[in-house]
Amino acid sequence: MIFSSIYSRDDFSNYPDAIKRAINYLKDNDFINMEPGVYEIEGKKMYAQVFDTETGAKETKKPEVHEKFLDVQFLASGEEKLGFTPDTGKYEVVEKYEERDLIFYKEVENEGFITATPGCFCVFFPFDVHRPAVCVNEVMKIRKVVIKVSLDLL
Repeated sequence: MIFSSIYSRDDFSNYPDAIKRAINYLKDNDFINMEPGVYEIEGKKMYAQVFDTETGAKETKKPEVHEKFLDVQFLASGEEKLGFTPDTGKYEVVEKYEERDLIFYKEVENEGFITATPGCFCVFFPFDVHRPAVCVNEVMKIRKVVIKVSLDLL
């Protein structure tokens, strides 16, 4: 997992090229004024999902993983906590959507949380369980961008 901000002094030069391209896309676009939807960056290998959602209590958000894509999750507005823990391979699957490359787990152990504010991004690799959109202090609407990056690009 990587946690940073597009406003960081880091030049991101040590990141894999595909992740650098995703971060540049985040820096180069005004997501507040974009319509929600899916935007191809590099065809089906890298694309952005722009959407509005609402944060909620930890218990209402399911921990998830992906097998074929990594997520670059970016917060455009609002605030959220993101849960994270390594995937030990021991967690019970409650839902699996092959076509969406999405697996939800029932419960996870040793979960940590970070707070994201506008400009923050997290890179979640397939071995990173993550739980997005957990409320910080109160439920709120947020604007998120999730860039899906195919592992084939790494």
